[in-house]
Amino acid sequence: MKSKTSRRDFLSAGLILPVVGAGSSLGILNLSAQSHAGNAASAGRESSPVKLSYKTLGKTGLKVTSVGMGCMITSDPSVVTRAVDLGITYFDTARSYQNGNNERMVGAALAGKRKQVVLSTKTEARDKARQLAELDTSLSELKTDYIDVWYLHGKSSPDDIHDDMIEALQLAKQQGKARFVGVSTHSNQQQLIPWMVQKGVFDVVLSAFNFSMDPAVEQAIDAAAKAGMGVVAMKVMAGGSRNQKLAQQGAMLAALKWVANHPSVATTVPSMTDMDQLDENVKAMASPLSADDHKLLAAHLELIQPLYCRMCGKCEGTCAQGLPVADVLRFLTYADGYGEFALGRERFLQLTSEQISARCGDCVECTVKCPFGVHVSRRMARAQELFA
Repeated sequence: MKSKTSRRDFLSAGLILPVVGAGSSLGILNLSAQSHAGNAASAGRESSPVKLSYKTLGKTGLKVTSVGMGCMITSDPSVVTRAVDLGITYFDTARSYQNGNNERMVGAALAGKRKQVVLSTKTEARDKARQLAELDTSLSELKTDYIDVWYLHGKSSPDDIHDDMIEALQLAKQQGKARFVGVSTHSNQQQLIPWMVQKGVFDVVLSAFNFSMDPAVEQAIDAAAKAGMGVVAMKVMAGGSRNQKLAQQGAMLAALKWVANHPSVATTVPSMTDMDQLDENVKAMASPLSADDHKLLAAHLELIQPLYCRMCGKCEGTCAQGLPVADVLRFLTYADGYGEFALGRERFLQLTSEQISARCGDCVECTVKCPFGVHVSRRMARAQELFA
């Protein structure tokens, strides 16, 4: 594997490059039609050998493929089953995904294959009793006696993690229901991850991490890996590929390669909804990150700059109407980037009634200033129009 290349080097080099064409063979697809097409194609697909690369998940000692599978928006169990047959070893789900149906699907898909994989799930519960109750439900739905990695889901600050939550994690390990424990985080990782390292009770961090992010996030991840914490990367494609504006030819594969080749990252959990995405993503393990990949990502970053929130956390508390800007923009990415309108709207409607009813058009001037150039008021207004 090649040594890490400075993200500053390739992004600086990319500034003198013209933005490549935004057209893509991925484009906007009819997800239902694509799923049927994928199912039909899978009948004639053989699980032909693919080149796999493996890493160790921190001090857990678990051996994982550098490309895992994020199951959040997967509804076809045959995609999960084939991923196992191809040799992928890390699978990630959560109690809340698809209102609990995702765990049930993953459990069915892994029937007879459980010992071949490392399986993780998450809880959004905020107290010890509910956490442990959710863990028992997860075990039942996943048809397993234990979870390899059990995460507290979607935390952004040490203030989000209370002592009784940590007690629940430790009890789950003592009871053998969870082999290892951790936290998943979408934003403000540069503050949360160092706290996790200092706390010394977490085995793994599942963090949003991609080529577009603030160098401080990379530094936090490097420090976590150095301390022996296993690092799993999500949101690796910086916005997804279902929107033509966010899908330059080859950019998604290059983005996945960038993370999968990062020395501090043990594995990644890109979403895969069909056989074509699965086949495309496993290619990231077959070749190193090239100079052409760096150039493509630099150009792609320029294209997505006004659209994609990097979840740096710097806008937190700056909205005059008290809106959680980074969260709302993430929900919009589910719709625009992943083609998952229902998921984006579901998360939007979990906001408070005041936040749901707020409209950016009511403000004379937006008080949120994105340091990376995201058109915040436009993107927020689109989310409000789309989901509310």
